[in-house]
Amino acid sequence: MYFAYILKSIDHDYFYKGHCQDLEKRLKEHNSGITTSIKPYIPFKIVYFEKFESRGLAIKREKYFKSAAGRKFIKNLLVP
Repeated sequence: MYFAYILKSIDHDYFYKGHCQDLEKRLKEHNSGITTSIKPYIPFKIVYFEKFESRGLAIKREKYFKSAAGRKFIKNLLVP
């Protein structure tokens, strides 16, 4: 099982989009500061995810989240 996910910084107006196999483990990695590019935005919480049978489909969905249409989708879904 693979996931495409969206994290929201608890302290900042910042969303992170990614894919993985173990969602809880990946969230712990992000919040521990392993991903240096997003270190200033920790801590994060999971705000949205989708499950996929293949890694390729999860990557495709992650790429959509990062597109203009995907950002609009996120805004409509998550921003009040």
